[in-house]
Amino acid sequence: MGRKVLVLNSDYRALTVCNVPKAFLLVYTNKAEVLTKVENQFLRSVSQVLVMPSVIRLLSYVNIPYKGVMLSRQNIFKRDGNKCVYCGAKHDLTLDHVIPRSKGGKTSWTNLVTACKKCNARKGDFTPEAVGLKLPYKPFKPSFVVFLREFAGANDDNWKPYLQNKDGVD
Repeated sequence: MGRKVLVLNSDYRALTVCNVPKAFLLVYTNKAEVLTKVENQFLRSVSQVLVMPSVIRLLSYVNIPYKGVMLSRQNIFKRDGNKCVYCGAKHDLTLDHVIPRSKGGKTSWTNLVTACKKCNARKGDFTPEAVGLKLPYKPFKPSFVVFLREFAGANDDNWKPYLQNKDGVD
């Protein structure tokens, strides 16, 4: 059951993504309700056939003061499509500081990209431009909703109405 389920707060704002067993447990214990289901897929027990949840909503509001995307190796790889930003290779990936740390570059969303070992070695302790490499886009920190919508890699069409930017703030 590798399927993921979008979890909404009671006010219908996206909170997180969880696996099907966790979503089922939240619904079964009356902490959440199923808003949308996966068509033609079911959870089966000895005596019951239940819908496969795609989106659930918590019945009690959970106060989360700030929901951001954590800076991690895996999240940088997701943002960059699990490929080298310089050549597009999908193997031997590592992180590259666009502006090298020795030249004052920080370890941040806006200075880290995914690079293959070959391109990273070619770039060395220089900027991409100095060695003839080109960034296809400026590195950025995705907002939480944008991250879920674009980079989580597990969303389905049932999630789209709940991941729209309704109030101008992601």
